[in-house]
Amino acid sequence: MNNPLLTDELLPRFDHVRTEHMEPAIDQILSENRVKIQSLATQEDPSWHTLALPMQGLDDHLNNAWSVISHLNSVMNSDELRKVYKSCLDKLTEYSTELSQNETLCEAYKKLAARDDFSDLSQAQQKAIENTLRDFHLGGVDLPAEDKARYAELKMELADLGNRFSDNVLDATQHWNRHITDADELAGLPETALAGARQAAKQRDLDGYLITLDFPSFHPVMTYCDNRDLRREVYEAFVTRASDMGPDAGTWDNTPVMAEILKRRHALAQLLGFDNYAQRSLETKMARTTDEVLDFLNQLADKSKPVAQKDIEDLKAFARDEHGVDELEAWDIGYYSEKLRQQRYDISPETLRPWFPADKVVSGLFKVTERLFGVQIEAKTDCETWHEDVTAYCISRDGEPVAYFYLDPFARQGKRGGAWMADCRVRWRNLRGHVQLPVAFLTCNFTPPVDGQPSLLTHDEVTTLFHEFGHGLHHMLTQVDVADVSGINGVAWDAVELPSQFLENWCWHPDSLALIASHHETGEPLPQDLLDKLLAAKNFQAGMQLVRQLEFSLFDFRLHAEFTPDAPTNPLDTHRQVRDEIAVIKTPEFNRFPNSFSHIFAGGYAAGYYSYKWAEVLAADAFSLFEERGIFDPETGRSFLENILEKGGSREPMELFKAFRGREPKVDALLRQTGIASEAA
Repeated sequence: MNNPLLTDELLPRFDHVRTEHMEPAIDQILSENRVKIQSLATQEDPSWHTLALPMQGLDDHLNNAWSVISHLNSVMNSDELRKVYKSCLDKLTEYSTELSQNETLCEAYKKLAARDDFSDLSQAQQKAIENTLRDFHLGGVDLPAEDKARYAELKMELADLGNRFSDNVLDATQHWNRHITDADELAGLPETALAGARQAAKQRDLDGYLITLDFPSFHPVMTYCDNRDLRREVYEAFVTRASDMGPDAGTWDNTPVMAEILKRRHALAQLLGFDNYAQRSLETKMARTTDEVLDFLNQLADKSKPVAQKDIEDLKAFARDEHGVDELEAWDIGYYSEKLRQQRYDISPETLRPWFPADKVVSGLFKVTERLFGVQIEAKTDCETWHEDVTAYCISRDGEPVAYFYLDPFARQGKRGGAWMADCRVRWRNLRGHVQLPVAFLTCNFTPPVDGQPSLLTHDEVTTLFHEFGHGLHHMLTQVDVADVSGINGVAWDAVELPSQFLENWCWHPDSLALIASHHETGEPLPQDLLDKLLAAKNFQAGMQLVRQLEFSLFDFRLHAEFTPDAPTNPLDTHRQVRDEIAVIKTPEFNRFPNSFSHIFAGGYAAGYYSYKWAEVLAADAFSLFEERGIFDPETGRSFLENILEKGGSREPMELFKAFRGREPKVDALLRQTGIASEAA
């Protein structure tokens, strides 16, 4: 069988990839790698060219097949693909643990690090070897045989549990819907949301409207629908997904899955000599201790909670005085917040939608990137993709390609919710001296075009696109030739959000908005009065938003830092404790937020969700230099490119930040940008 997953082509042949190709490709690569690793590990005098570089080649060959399989499982999910993915994941987990516990291979890397000419290697090469030795330790290479076996067992079980958690959330999200035939039940919804609901119903051969839990459907109901009973129904379905409560109670319940994940993470951490999984998590991050993280989060909470308290009191007073609502429920918050925003600033996300057609926003994003970093971005029409919505692009500099990416913008059945960037190919220079260019997957879940109208984005969706593209630029604009520290590889997890949150700032400046926004029918630019209102409303309820993110961060970190196997805390109880301490919004008892918190139970953010806030401090401080010099200042853009984006994980993030900013980061810029500092004062 000619397997398209086994070729060395830079851009995958998606038209040719079939489910039956996947497991044979993984089996063949793993089998070949095991044989080659045995030979590499037993050489007498290992060097960079005889050990580290060939090992990167083996890793890259595997990644090039697995990245495609993993991506398709996320964006074109089916029962058949899910089964194959699970089987491959088990094999990869076993292989990864086997590799990290290979004592002979570890000793070979130690010999390489001890060579007299080690200091002659590039900084990136040295960092890659240091990271590899660290990862051997974190992978259990030092453990006695019995503990190694237990470690391997725990890793396999955790991979299975994380995958099960993710599948449960997807199934619960896509199972629930509400069919509505009476348009009066949807009074208040903007036409874009109604058109989407009509299209969703039509796709299932139904009359009327269909409300689902996909964000482009769920969010407008919670924000605009006058029908309080329907808001409550949709809210309850959303916050009880994959739990023991709500309309699908017990069907895809993640409660036992979370308990088993926490138990195994703690056991794994203790095997490695850590007190808890939070300590283990920090081994690959900028923050050094659990106290440092908790102090950081609590200090931000102390500064922001009074502002959040004022936000919620203002909202309660508005709902009571203007609308006669004595008691605000959780399903009322978004609805009355939007009405207060409209009264206070005379603007709504729906007002702005016509000025943010998806095609214009994408082209504007590219223009911003081109001006900042001196590159050119063009669509590549001769590439195979996995869906008709997907477009491939080439990034070039001075006429030479430097990277490629795929943009998959719209929500659809079988596609996981949210937005993310993932690597398809990693930049590195192989044994023959050939540089493999980086390739990225950029995935969002925006409302697709409806009834001949283009996809029109909210401003929040515009910032989401910029955020994910910031991750993409970190991956794609790297100039590091060592795969292990190229792009986002090897970057401390609490610094990896720096480029993404940094790029969001260009969604708020008049000079960059001029490139992003124009009316989808007339082409006219965003009117000055709307621009003024957008900027005036930027920090609306910023206190509530910051406290909400701190709630998630503290819940995640405390959950992992305070876990005890003898008396394991129910995640719901930890969440309630954190909410009681810092939250300003009351939520109902049936709320089961942890059950769908995929970032920490099925993603890479376990005991690391605080990274969003940590990196936001870096991003705000980095952008403050552009505020001083001009948001398109070429010298500052070149400095960010050369000191942050191009360096990847080849140096410690604090070194890179100081090289760009000239000093260590300060929290002042974040508090100023969000309006927290002035409100607190």
